[in-house]
Amino acid sequence: MNRTMNHAAVYLAIGISLGAIAAEPIEIGSRWELFVDDFLIDRMDSDVELRLHPPTPREVVMVHDKPWEGNTCGYHTIFQDGPLYRMYYRGSDHDMIAGKRRHPEVVCYAESRDGVHWERPELGLVEFAGSKANNIIWDRSGSHNFTPFRDTNPDARADARYKAMARGAGKDHGKLFAFKSADGIRWQLLTDDAVLTEGAFDSQNLAFWDAERRHYRCYFRDFREGRRDIKVSTSRDFATWGKSEWLKFPGVPQEHLYTNQIMPYHRAAHLLIGFPTRFLPKRESLTEGLFMSSRDGLSFRRWPEAYVRPGAVPEKWHNRSNYIWWGLVETASALPGASRELSLYANERYYYEGQGVKTRRYTSRLDGFVSLHASLKGGSALTKPVVFQGDRLTLNLATSAAGSVRVQIEDPEGRAFPGFSLANCPDLYGDSIDRVVAWKGGSDVRRLAGAPVRLRFVLQDADLYAFGFGER
Repeated sequence: MNRTMNHAAVYLAIGISLGAIAAEPIEIGSRWELFVDDFLIDRMDSDVELRLHPPTPREVVMVHDKPWEGNTCGYHTIFQDGPLYRMYYRGSDHDMIAGKRRHPEVVCYAESRDGVHWERPELGLVEFAGSKANNIIWDRSGSHNFTPFRDTNPDARADARYKAMARGAGKDHGKLFAFKSADGIRWQLLTDDAVLTEGAFDSQNLAFWDAERRHYRCYFRDFREGRRDIKVSTSRDFATWGKSEWLKFPGVPQEHLYTNQIMPYHRAAHLLIGFPTRFLPKRESLTEGLFMSSRDGLSFRRWPEAYVRPGAVPEKWHNRSNYIWWGLVETASALPGASRELSLYANERYYYEGQGVKTRRYTSRLDGFVSLHASLKGGSALTKPVVFQGDRLTLNLATSAAGSVRVQIEDPEGRAFPGFSLANCPDLYGDSIDRVVAWKGGSDVRRLAGAPVRLRFVLQDADLYAFGFGER
């Protein structure tokens, strides 16, 4: 009731009738919103579409050719921890002729100061072939798919600032165990008992603290009607987990999904994004990366088109290459003066006899997974009624030199607010991750805050990736 009265007061103050107040507007506050789905979109012209933007392949950042690594290294985890970038992965090598491992699986660690150049520190923790001069951090049960993360839960204990999930071995092969660490290097079991027991757990089982929903989430693999598929379970303490649920993928075909790579997007934590692997057993076990997103962690908008294709590198057209690894980090652009960008990592040259797996970096613009896109012919998109907080509107956009974006703020019945019409919005053009919208009367939108509004975006040869309201 109080919220409706506040909305009404704002409308009356700016001269709009109470009949214009739409029921159940979407509260977006000052959060950053990406166009990864149509959740906020009411309608689009036929000349506007949501367009997927695959990342750009960059350099090979690591060749896994050490004696304790090999041609089946995998299940990498990458995250930034202050000024340090951390990478964890399985050291493994397979004799393709004999059909067996050449050495036991181990967990390896690498680090970087820029996300591009990586080093293997000699940690002196685990002996391999008579020497501890290596970067191995674990060689016991759990080495097959040990998947760590930095716990951002403010209540996390000092001895468990880093946590991990891993499948057990031997009699514990069908069980998932939780681990903890104070420094991300030295690890121990969080509890002796398995924390999850209903699942296959035979690929990269990952977990993280979901700050928006105030619980931990664990995503893992199981088999559903003969297909590899994804389940999720949640926990408040990382030790006791609830009953798992299958993820939902409305509107797309059922496919083998080998890994899931789900995470909160750091610039919009209410959104979960994922980079699952599509596995094609009838096409020589080829694999490629996909993109998906969710607003509840259970139902995902999964794009059927590939996000990372094998491409022109022959070594990527091979069994179990093109896995996108878990981790999305900000890195500096190689272009002088350009904004920071996103880096993610994928494998290639898997199962090649006598040659170590390669890890290649890929880059994308910040928020640049999907955009509202229009050709030079132009078109428009209209949002559902939303309620915002803040005094300015900021866009992440890219246009051609001839292209443009304009914005109209209107009431739920389609009437432009005075001063915020398309006629009062000069063309916005360029390439910016944080372009403030200014109408002829300025950029201050605070008098519209707290009341339901719609945003009408008019685009010509442009991509609009994200928007948000905020304070100066």
